[in-house]
Amino acid sequence: MNIALIIAGGSGQRMNQDIPKQFLNVNDKPVIIYTLEAFQRHPNIDKIEVVCLDGWQEILRAYCKQFGITKLANVVEGGENGQSSIRNGLWDLKEMYDENDLVLIHDAIRPMVSEEIISDAIRVCKKYGNSISVIPCAEAMLKTEDGVSSLEQIPRDNLKRTQTPQTFVLKDIVAAHEEALEKGITNSVASCTLYIELGKKLYFSAGSEKNIKLTTPDDIDIFKSLLVTRKSEWMK
Repeated sequence: MNIALIIAGGSGQRMNQDIPKQFLNVNDKPVIIYTLEAFQRHPNIDKIEVVCLDGWQEILRAYCKQFGITKLANVVEGGENGQSSIRNGLWDLKEMYDENDLVLIHDAIRPMVSEEIISDAIRVCKKYGNSISVIPCAEAMLKTEDGVSSLEQIPRDNLKRTQTPQTFVLKDIVAAHEEALEKGITNSVASCTLYIELGKKLYFSAGSEKNIKLTTPDDIDIFKSLLVTRKSEWMK
């Protein structure tokens, strides 16, 4: 099976809104529902589980019922940070699914994830054992020590910008989180960084510039624009 694990445990403080950013309404639909619909529509996604900010679980279930998210299998409570939220979801999945099933870990606030991104994540994970959605780094990258100046660049050809989904065999990502706890790694910022901290090799799948993460109010404006635009027919 291919299981989408949607991480919606954050409070979204950088958005400076009264409700968590994953529940902000855009065109009369919560952001998280756009995300869930992408996995609901994908023919190769079998189940969806959401790690949800405490106090919002029943609201999420009501939204899923309203918008026809029939693949939703369970909602679990988020943790104190991203790593613990993912771990809460994984601990629940390992009790219900086969250890060789694939888990696509995805940010609830990346609502523009496409069918192509999901498909490539599954393809690469089946081939290599994991996959991290990435895009090239197109900008010049400067390293700074003081936050206001730089004397050093980092060659962009050696850099990738990571996105989600980040996809793993269930038994492997569970084992990685168990190892991290044993080694005292408790606040890695993403599944890919956790793997790197543990010395594990990662493989790339295709992301997209449109697969944006909604972090600030400006991102909401970009998201609204993306919703009403379509790829030009003449573009390959």
